[in-house]
This record gives sequence, C-alpha cells and structure tokens, in this order.
Amino acid sequence: MDRHSLEVSELGLPGAFLLTPRAVTDEVVVRYETFRQDDVENGTGRPFAIRYSDLSAARRLVLRGIHGSAGEDARPRLFDCVRGSAVHVVVDLRVGSPEYGRHEVLRLDHRDTCGVFVSEGLGHAWLALEDDTVVACHSSLPRTPGSGYTVSALDPALALPWGLTQAPVMSDEDLAAPTAAEALARGLLPAYEACLALHDRPVLTGD
Repeated sequence: MDRHSLEVSELGLPGAFLLTPRAVTDEVVVRYETFRQDDVENGTGRPFAIRYSDLSAARRLVLRGIHGSAGEDARPRLFDCVRGSAVHVVVDLRVGSPEYGRHEVLRLDHRDTCGVFVSEGLGHAWLALEDDTVVACHSSLPRTPGSGYTVSALDPALALPWGLTQAPVMSDEDLAAPTAAEALARGLLPAYEACLALHDRPVLTGD
C-alpha cells in the first residue's frame, strides 16, 4: 500500500481527527489500511501507539457516553465501527478551552472504515444506528479506575444532534450521569492546559 493510504485530517474541533483509509482492490478483496502509527503521529502532530483495545457490541438505539478521560492517566483514543453503523459525537469538555461546549458529529460504519481520533480530555459518545453494531476503541493506555468522567449525552445545554425519534437504550451509569454544568460544579471535568501538557509524554511501547 502507498505510504499515504491513510489520510488524517483535523476536524473543526481542535484535538479531534478523522482517519480516512483509501480502498485498494484486487480480484477477491477490498483492503483498507485503518491504522498506521507513523501516519497517525504525523497527522495529529503527537505521539500515539496502541496498547489497549476493546469492542462494544450494541443493538439499534443504544446510546453510550459522553465518556472522557482525565488526570495523569488520561489517554488519547481512536474509535472505529467494525460492524454496522453509529453516529459519533466528540465534545470539548476541557475546562478553560476556548472551544468548551462545542461538538463535532460523524457517522462511522464498516463500509467506509473511517475512524475518529479523540485527544485527552475530549468527551466522546455514540449512538448505534442498526442492530449488531460493533464499535472498537483503541488507546495508548489501558483503562484505569478513576481516570475518566461521564456526562449526560442528553444534556439539553449541549444539545447534541442525535436525531432521536424514540427513547435511546442507555446503561444505568449513563442515565444517571450529570449534566456538563453539574460535572463542572463538582470538579469532575479535566483542565484544558493539563490535557495539552499530556500530548508530548513518551509513548509506551513493548512490555
């Protein structure tokens, strides 16, 4: 594959990037290069290596998030949809950010194999658009208890455009999540400058 077969472009929300692979076909398969460390690092302007991945399988109308990472163990994350389709929303909830409260909306599915890179501190949520949707999350650090925050994906002040005509299916944790204003008052949200300071920390490789 061509070295630049993976295009990395920053979205309108600083710290969020769209990863767009180019399809290469032969007589039997269509192949996509969905991750290449050097292209991702060059495109985002910061180090990134995958050390942890998980998969979330969901039926239609499952709504997850808003989830974000905070503190010294905050981690950048890369999401893609390996089956089905989902609306993904990235929200800036970094306290002190000039973009605080802004969001970006993307539709990801297994047909175009695009992904979204989410920097430390940014919130992320997704809505499954069909049954058997599977969303993959890759990060440079394993999950650490106490290193994340949750804010309601239905916070009316954020007004995220889910386009819902039916009630979504949500976990107890997500249903009980505070609004952004409540999370801010409780000191649960990450500081903008602290998140930026994490961008240049060394990448963990190997064991």
